[in-house]
Amino acid sequence: MRVLTSLAEIASDYDAIVFDQWGVLHDGATPYPRAVQAVQHLHDQGNVLAVLSNSGKRASPNAARIAALGFPDVWFHTVMTSGEALWRDVAQGRIEAKSILPIERAPGDASDWAKGLDLALVDHPEAADAILLMGLPDGSELSHWSRIMESARKLGLPVYCSNPDRASPRAGGKTVVSPGALAFHHLDAGGEVSLYGKPHRPIFDALQSALGVTRLLMVGDSLEHDIAGGHAAGWDTALIKGGLYAKDFAQDSAEAVLSRLVKEKRAPNPTYVIEDLR
Repeated sequence: MRVLTSLAEIASDYDAIVFDQWGVLHDGATPYPRAVQAVQHLHDQGNVLAVLSNSGKRASPNAARIAALGFPDVWFHTVMTSGEALWRDVAQGRIEAKSILPIERAPGDASDWAKGLDLALVDHPEAADAILLMGLPDGSELSHWSRIMESARKLGLPVYCSNPDRASPRAGGKTVVSPGALAFHHLDAGGEVSLYGKPHRPIFDALQSALGVTRLLMVGDSLEHDIAGGHAAGWDTALIKGGLYAKDFAQDSAEAVLSRLVKEKRAPNPTYVIEDLR
């Protein structure tokens, strides 16, 4: 593991640099202090850049959100999301469900995602062919969804989780429970879940194919998703200390914290560690 002071130190070693979104570029409301300047510098130096995000939404609204936070879409060759990957599987007939009960972060998220699909969104498990787990409102607890998930298990409904993150960073150093936590709770209870996004290999392969390059660097704040997934795909990885694990890194040395976290998360060590995107 090498500690970096700036991504510019190693940028020329890679054909493309891939960023996670939440916890790396922004906290959902504002960009991190040095992130915009860092990405602009990398772009101006001719580096190929991309975003790979465990977002239940499609790629286009994520690109628009990133742009609204100060990162113009022209800086990125590709924006790929887990929600986009799931949408494509439904559109191409690899998922045969015709009626889905969505669990979403905000009203309207699922209807926006489903545009262009021959898919009905329903309110009751009994009317559904499957459950779409794409987001949870901030402040949610897993118990809020126990009735729906119990019904899904009784009915044998598949659950498609388009955001396998267990937690997400928010402004002020807070974290909130994310869809992955509910998905894994459902799995532990005997339910059926298909997980889209990091750390699962298909989304890394899809992005690498879209970029058409071989030497890639994954920059993220999650050992379980960004670092483990990038490592499994054969990419180098850089862990951001100031995202999901900011409180951990504030309490001890980077070496001590990382040693503990990789054991807890059963994840590989990152190639690099950096304070934040700079």
